[in-house]
Amino acid sequence: MLILGIESSCDETAVAVVEDGRRVLSDEISSQVDIHAVYGGVVPEIASRNHVRAISALADSAVARAGITKGDIDAVAVTYAPGLIGAVLVGVNFAKGAAMALNVPLVPVHHIRGHLAANYIAFPELEPPFLGLIVSGGNTILADVRDYTDIRILGSTRDDAAGECFDKAARVLGLPYPGGRPLDELARGGDDKTYDLPRAKIEGAPYDMSFSGLKTAVVNIVHNAEQRGVAIDRPGLAASFAAAVSDTLVPRAMAAAAELGYDRISVAGGVAANSRIRRDLEAAAAKAGKRLYMPPLRLCGDNGAMIASQGYFEYLAGARAGMDLNAYATMRVDRAVY
Repeated sequence: MLILGIESSCDETAVAVVEDGRRVLSDEISSQVDIHAVYGGVVPEIASRNHVRAISALADSAVARAGITKGDIDAVAVTYAPGLIGAVLVGVNFAKGAAMALNVPLVPVHHIRGHLAANYIAFPELEPPFLGLIVSGGNTILADVRDYTDIRILGSTRDDAAGECFDKAARVLGLPYPGGRPLDELARGGDDKTYDLPRAKIEGAPYDMSFSGLKTAVVNIVHNAEQRGVAIDRPGLAASFAAAVSDTLVPRAMAAAAELGYDRISVAGGVAANSRIRRDLEAAAAKAGKRLYMPPLRLCGDNGAMIASQGYFEYLAGARAGMDLNAYATMRVDRAVY
């Protein structure tokens, strides 16, 4: 079964063709990084306009690179939540038109479920149930993935997402946007014990997280040093910060997997590309005897292949949307509605 997947939840326009949820035939991405770098972050209106400019040609390219015709497509899957509302609407409306023109089903996909599906592509043998750790710019979630479309939240951030915290820390350190990779590279040359940064715990909610205090601590260290005219150890601060995020994520993931009795842990989202977090997860999983699944770096960020992959499993579960499908800026991954 060939699924055309469409993703436009933030600043990446992406269209892909995936066969049977596992085999990627094409995966086209139009990045807006250079456009938004001038502003130090994503400008929603600009992102939406550039999605409009790119999406049609990108879809044509995805079909051509897949070596198929439009008539071979069996269904159209699209991110409909969560994300920047104007950006999501571009993808949803294009998908409606494509599904109508091709006379095929329209399948709604929750963006976070799509991130989980990145590992279905990277590891064809991976099947639920497993413990899912989703760490992205807008979400940080520990989930009990009972089935492809049956997902229960065990814990999540109470405030900022880990990815948002990475971006803020990178910005205050004077690193270019997007800050994840530059901060990762800077941290490799630093001592992670240079600065004592907070690791928050939520009383009565062992799997919930908080990153606002960590973000504030980094900002205060930099601002206080600037006011006193004192140089900071930038690599040391970057390394200390990455260690604090990892220390927040990894023990919780291991504890949740142990409590559920799962021997498999799947990690997804843009922050899953961070080398410190990947290294710590690998070490902890090996020590606990768990099988760890982490997508290759190209599948950590937003892409159309993950949406097409999850779309296949949503289709098998009976998910269908009509031409009244709406876009949503926020929506829990375990309460997908359409």
